[in-house]
Amino acid sequence: MIDVSALEVSYGPVTAVRGIDLTVGSGEVVVVLGRNGAGKTTTLKAMAGLLPSSSGSIWLDGEDVTSLPAERRVERGLVLVPEGRGMFAELSVRENLIMGAYHRRLPRSRLAPDIDRVTARFPRLTERLEQPAGSLSGGEQQMLAIARGLMAEPRVLMVDEPSLGLAPIVIELLYELLADLARSGLTLVIVEQYVQVALGVADRAYVLDKGVVALSGTAAELAASPDLVDAYLSSAPQEAPA
Repeated sequence: MIDVSALEVSYGPVTAVRGIDLTVGSGEVVVVLGRNGAGKTTTLKAMAGLLPSSSGSIWLDGEDVTSLPAERRVERGLVLVPEGRGMFAELSVRENLIMGAYHRRLPRSRLAPDIDRVTARFPRLTERLEQPAGSLSGGEQQMLAIARGLMAEPRVLMVDEPSLGLAPIVIELLYELLADLARSGLTLVIVEQYVQVALGVADRAYVLDKGVVALSGTAAELAASPDLVDAYLSSAPQEAPA
C-alpha cells in the first residue's frame, strides 16, 4: 500500500532523514520507533506532504504521490494525526470532528451519521460533543485527534506519538482503541517511543537512529531483541496527568 524509497528530508543544510526505505502493506500495523531526534516525525510529515523531500519517492497504492500537496494525499486516504494533537481549542468537539471531514465538502447534516459512527468508538467524546476541545483532558484530546482523523475516511491512518504526555493507564487505553481499529482492517503507521505497548499491536517495526533505519523486522523479532531499548530507544515515558 505504501512504499517509501530512499527518502531524504533536510532542514536547510541539515539532513534529518537519510535514504529511508519503508513499506506498509494493506491492513498492516507498522510502528516507527526511535529516540527524540531520530527522524521519526520528519519521516511521517514527509509521507503526509507536510515537509518536502529532497530526494526519494513515496508511493500509495501504485501512485507516485511524492509531489502531491498534503490535501491531495488526504483525498487519497493518507491521513496524519499530528504530534501534539493539533486541537482547535475554542471549537467544540463536534466542530473539531467536522473539520476532520473538511476535504469531503459535505454539509454538516450529512456528517451526523459519521460523527455517530466515529464517536461510538470513543464513548468519552460522545458525552462531550458540545464542550470546547480545549477543556478536555490530555487523553480525551488524543482520542479526539484520532477520531478527527477517522472523519477523513482514511485508508492509511498515521499517528504521531499518541503516548506523548499521557499516563501509562491512558496510553494502554489508547492502544486498545488503535488495536480495535487495526482489527477492523484499517492500515496504521504509528510513530512512538513507548516501545512495548507499540510493539504489542504492531505487525512490523522500523527503528530509526540519526535519520537512518537502524533495525527493522517483525514486532515479535524486535520485542525479543535484548539490546533494543538500550541501543536505540527510550524507556517508557514519564507518567503525566491524563
